Amino acid sequence: MRIVRTHIVLALATALAAATAAPAGAQVSPLATPPDVAAPPADATTTESGLASRVLVAGAGAEKPAPTDVVTVHYTGWSSADGGLYDSSHARGRSSTFPLDRTGLPGWRECVSMMVVGEKRRCWLPEKLAYGGARDRPKGMMVFDIELLETRPTPTTPPDDVSAPPADARRTSSGLAYKVLRPGTGVRNPRPGDRVVVHYSGWTTNGKLFDSSVTRGEPMTLGLDEVIRGWSEGLQLMVEGERARLWIPQELAYKGEQGAPRGMLVFDVDLMRIE
Repeated sequence: MRIVRTHIVLALATALAAATAAPAGAQVSPLATPPDVAAPPADATTTESGLASRVLVAGAGAEKPAPTDVVTVHYTGWSSADGGLYDSSHARGRSSTFPLDRTGLPGWRECVSMMVVGEKRRCWLPEKLAYGGARDRPKGMMVFDIELLETRPTPTTPPDDVSAPPADARRTSSGLAYKVLRPGTGVRNPRPGDRVVVHYSGWTTNGKLFDSSVTRGEPMTLGLDEVIRGWSEGLQLMVEGERARLWIPQELAYKGEQGAPRGMLVFDVDLMRIE
């Protein structure tokens, strides 16, 4: 994440030029300097720490990030002193995914922790909550527009029920157990030949994390005919936007193959999209 600053000067300059060239009445570019960049407006709320914020777009859900969650965001940041663009995921053309407790800006952590998924918020970070006067960093207050796209529990902490399926887990005739963690927004299920985009984490029943797209910060695209049987069966029970936990017995997983995780495996899977 570029809150620890690494400028891509050409990308920012090109994107900013496009933002300022937008015709009147066009949608405002996420890179355009906000009119209230110099100071929080009267309708902004201020916390005890001095962080000011204002909701720009309300979120659709109620889920807020926990301190150790892995969040996915779009953001743009400006210096309050002169309105200069400092950094933006929009300029790079891709969202940023990172553990919330790894960002070096206290104001960022506080701002994002107040948000729900789908929300866009503008936050005014006083210097002590931004770069703290650090050398080669912007001085004074920083302003960030942040859109919270997704939040997921950190996979480095295994689920409480990793050792065995709980009583409320559903079971199929094959032996697969699954539980919906978050209902989806879609209506169709993947078919055996479909390709899907997923985020996932996998643990052994003793809580050892052995694989995770979340820690890599990139979702995976795969075919249902390219994965273990338990994955293929479990994904066909899901709809887009759904998050589910799968308990996959060894015979539906790697069948004791040399070099592969053995025994029952537990996966948290987000079905992001059916291609």
